[in-house]
Formats: sequence, structure tokens, C-alpha cells
Amino acid sequence: VQLVESGGGLVQAGGSLRLSCAASGDTFGIKSRSWYRQAPGKQRDLVATITSGGSTNYATSVKGRFTISRDNAKNTVYLQMSSLKPEDTAVYYCSAVAAIADRSYWGQGTQVTVSS
Repeated sequence: VQLVESGGGLVQAGGSLRLSCAASGDTFGIKSRSWYRQAPGKQRDLVATITSGGSTNYATSVKGRFTISRDNAKNTVYLQMSSLKPEDTAVYYCSAVAAIADRSYWGQGTQVTVSS
């Protein structure tokens, strides 16, 4: 499975961005797709998850501001980010987990910078 993120960039505080993560390859057995982020000098943290059944889960820090969604026909997952804050600045990574052996796949990351 290959994952390619896009949509990052520079935005002012209070603004919005939409990230996309396109999957290719053997995606049939993927059970969940997630977005993580990693700020400089910090660990990589889970931001949001969407399961194959459509259930979603969010980190407390982004709940009510970010929305994860998917387009199954395009094998693409989105992260709509609104009311962005400087502390949202990070490299955002797309992840997919396979049902078999919980194998994880990662994208290369996309930079999101929120200026104050």
C-alpha cells in the first residue's frame, strides 16, 4: 500500500486547510485510516481515525475543529482543518492499518504551518 499526502501549506491562525491522502496498491484489507502529526522536537501524535465501517475518533485537541472523511471510490481520506491555531503547526502524516497482522503503512508527510 502506498500513501501520498497533499494539501499542506502556510495559513494564518483561524484559517482552514484540507489535507488529502490517496492510497494505491492492495488497499482491500485496510481496516482503518488515520492522520498523525509531529511537531519539531515532539513525538508523533494521533489526530483522527476513520474505520472501514465509518466510525471516527479525534484527539481532544482537535475535536470540533477537524473532520476526517473518506471517498471510497477514490481510495482517499481527507482531513478538513478549521479554526487553525499556531499549535497545529506540524508535519501531518497519513497512515493505514491492514486487518492482517495490523500492519501499518505511512505516507511521506505534508507540512502544515499556522502563523499567528
